[in-house]
Amino acid sequence: MSQDPRRPGPDDPDQGVVTRTRPKLKRPSLYRVLLLNDDYTPMEFVVHVVERFFNKGREEATRIMLHVHHHGVGECGVFTYEVAETKVTQVMDFARKNQHPLQCVMEKQ
Repeated sequence: MSQDPRRPGPDDPDQGVVTRTRPKLKRPSLYRVLLLNDDYTPMEFVVHVVERFFNKGREEATRIMLHVHHHGVGECGVFTYEVAETKVTQVMDFARKNQHPLQCVMEKQ
């Protein structure tokens, strides 16, 4: 029985198992969005900001505001870079529009 020269045989060195490697997916880096305390921004405004931009209820927003007030800084949430950057920009723009010096920053977790 003769083998067809166009089809590789079992002893052909070019014949092998094809394996596909899956690229390793890396989780995106996360960033903490922080509010910084100042002596001028009203507490009620900070509570409103936390409720509005971080979707927190009144009680949790008040707790975050008090933490900022007593410790100088407070975390509002942890997000991917793009989301954190957007929230910082939104908070800063809103504070400026309302003539408050509230500072919002992000830091890598």
